[in-house]
Amino acid sequence: MTTSRPLSFSVSQRVLHWLTAALVTFNLVLPDGMSDWNRSMERDGMASADQVASANIHAYVGISILALVVLRLIIRFTSGVPASPPQEPPIFRMAATAAHAALYILLVAMPLTGMAAYYLGYGSAGELHADVLKVALWVLISGHVLGALVHQFYWKTNVLRRMTTG
Repeated sequence: MTTSRPLSFSVSQRVLHWLTAALVTFNLVLPDGMSDWNRSMERDGMASADQVASANIHAYVGISILALVVLRLIIRFTSGVPASPPQEPPIFRMAATAAHAALYILLVAMPLTGMAAYYLGYGSAGELHADVLKVALWVLISGHVLGALVHQFYWKTNVLRRMTTG
């Protein structure tokens, strides 16, 4: 018995994708609150109320990302995802599959390492979070956006439309 794959992403999948993208962008582009808190803690062992509040915003956004990603994965495994378009060469299809898996892994690992550093005081988790995983996430996001643009303008597929209007 074969199950059919959806032609497009569901509304909930699209909303979760773009909400996750917005929150990830926020935390990647505006990490200053957490950075200020971290510098103050390393320097003085204490932080101001404003620094703690700013760091908390970064942490709460990260926890929200983790919750959204878990929900996205549940929906992905229960509802499925559209098949890759036939215009996409097999090598790129394999690369896209690997990149999506890596994105999901990073979107889980980033909040977990951030929480381990911020709430549990594991400095090595913070270094992994800010120095290694963040760079890897930037690279994968760049590749993800580039892949969507290649689909839209080079292969002229409906991949971008499936994640925007359905």
